[in-house]
Amino acid sequence: MSTAPSAKKGRWTTAQGVSRPSGRLSITAENYLLSLFILMEDGVAPHISQLAAYLRRLPEEEELGTTLASVSGMVHRMAKEDLLTINKGKEIHLTPEGMRRGLYIVRRHRLAERLLVDLLQMPLERAEIEAHQLEHAISPRLLERVEEKLGNPDTCPFGRPIYREGEQRRADPSGMIRLTESTNGVEYTVLRIPDEDFNLLSFLVDNKILPGQRVTVQDNAPYRGVIDLTRNDVTISVGIMVAARIRVLPV
Repeated sequence: MSTAPSAKKGRWTTAQGVSRPSGRLSITAENYLLSLFILMEDGVAPHISQLAAYLRRLPEEEELGTTLASVSGMVHRMAKEDLLTINKGKEIHLTPEGMRRGLYIVRRHRLAERLLVDLLQMPLERAEIEAHQLEHAISPRLLERVEEKLGNPDTCPFGRPIYREGEQRRADPSGMIRLTESTNGVEYTVLRIPDEDFNLLSFLVDNKILPGQRVTVQDNAPYRGVIDLTRNDVTISVGIMVAARIRVLPV
């Protein structure tokens, strides 16, 4: 695909007229945008402490500073670069420029996950760690080739959308709910799972709580802090905080 500079400073345009951010951000900034975008998909406009807690779950190989002081400093630096804003309630929101760049790093990350799982047969829990390393090195041309080779997948292995070139943030599938909103005795298809925590992901993989799998809710018990599920007559207990980030669809 040929490219030509756009008239707008700091951007370039593909032959199809799609505008992309030019000039690579730092690895740290890319990880912040990726994390903020995922939290936004989950319906969270995080405070600095919530963002710091999320960043602590990312692979140690990313070497992110996750103290409140370091996260606060990075957030304010990115605000000066017009990538995000902090409102009066101290919530962090992406600006239009931050959203454009966030979509692009999300696209690279999720196609990297698909490449590792579908073509290289890497275990799911390890693929997430490797994708964080790979996403920063994928060029635009390579990204297009990877997507073509994979057959233009709609979702990553963990059920989150892979956005097309120039696509805006996609609406959630109709009928999709949080596992915490489920009803006892009802069977659900798992659509989306959290993927940033290696230990949690290993637990979900071992118990086959994965996109496409079916589970039946036996006891949605917030008073106990868990939801009890069954899959093939095996009972699995999932904590409420984890269940809030699992998306399901009634069968």
